Amino acid sequence: MLLTDIITRNVDDSVYIIAEIGQNHQGCLETAKKMILEAKLAGCHCVKFQKSDLPAKFTRSALDREYVSEHAWGKTYGEHKEFLEFSREQYLELQAYSSEINVDFTASAMDECSLDFLVDLKVPFIKIGSGDANNFLLLKKAAGLEIPLVISTGMQTMDTVERIVRTMEDAGKQDYALMHCVSSYPTSPGDCNLQLITMFKRRFPNVAIGYSGHELGVAITQAAVLLGARIVERHFTLDTNQKGSDHRCSLEPNELRTLSQSIKNYNLREGPMSAVDIIKTLNGGQEVEEALRDVHLKEILPCELPCRNKLGKSIVAACSLSKGHILQLSDLAIKVSQPSGVTAEKYLDLVGKKLTDNVCEDEPITGNMLII
Repeated sequence: MLLTDIITRNVDDSVYIIAEIGQNHQGCLETAKKMILEAKLAGCHCVKFQKSDLPAKFTRSALDREYVSEHAWGKTYGEHKEFLEFSREQYLELQAYSSEINVDFTASAMDECSLDFLVDLKVPFIKIGSGDANNFLLLKKAAGLEIPLVISTGMQTMDTVERIVRTMEDAGKQDYALMHCVSSYPTSPGDCNLQLITMFKRRFPNVAIGYSGHELGVAITQAAVLLGARIVERHFTLDTNQKGSDHRCSLEPNELRTLSQSIKNYNLREGPMSAVDIIKTLNGGQEVEEALRDVHLKEILPCELPCRNKLGKSIVAACSLSKGHILQLSDLAIKVSQPSGVTAEKYLDLVGKKLTDNVCEDEPITGNMLII
């Protein structure tokens, strides 16, 4: 498989293209099949969905909250998400269809239960999305699997990315890739920060680097490839005007086809190009220039805060806990919570801390609940 060759660094002059269908299928199996076929015809190597076990990913309060949006598929956020989830039987049907037309099939694991689900499905690799890039309970479990991982890094600092790499190294995990990503929908050119691809390649020379883009159009993703990205992921839709918040930053079939064909026409054997040469190759353009501007630091961008605040993971109580209890690892779970609590990457910092209040199961743990 091309992805395996890229991750193991046996191939560096080809690009693995992932069509992120996500939940743009509108909860319809036939629409999902049509999207799989269109992605295959556009030249993609893989179609990817998003798998969530809702009680494992979200707290009850997050699921039960009223969801008022033009994009809502239910009255509560839980009803909305449930409408867009496929069953195991549906996943097997989509997987079989993908195999029939010879395109790779996988999904993002949004929680530990979904990770187990995808392992059992025997997908060729598992995606860890940006929302879980600081969920080290999930990452440690994934690192112990004999299956390749593709890990996005949106909404994270360089310290967190380095911790991801250490987590993989500690587990002896070598078959994984890091994806530069900005979790803003759509991402403005000036926030795309493509030079982080160069920074990642220098800092992690033994790790395959890719790009998961949320910008409009294809030129910036083309620039990412010329800069050295060897895995490309773009959200995919049949129509950007459909109901659903991801459609507007997705590529339609003709755009995905344009991207795929252009990538196949590039001569990548000579390695990454300079920003100046990339701009010349792509015939200039202010958007590409802005995306290629110098970057000296990987940090959480202001444009990522809405997504981080909505879907970032927090530490919550795995069971009801009493005031004065000394926290143990088994007391903690990591979920999307409303309201939010201590951020997921700090879970080890909480072990050994004493609670100043009673905490109910699924309730977020906040700093003022702890005796430091």
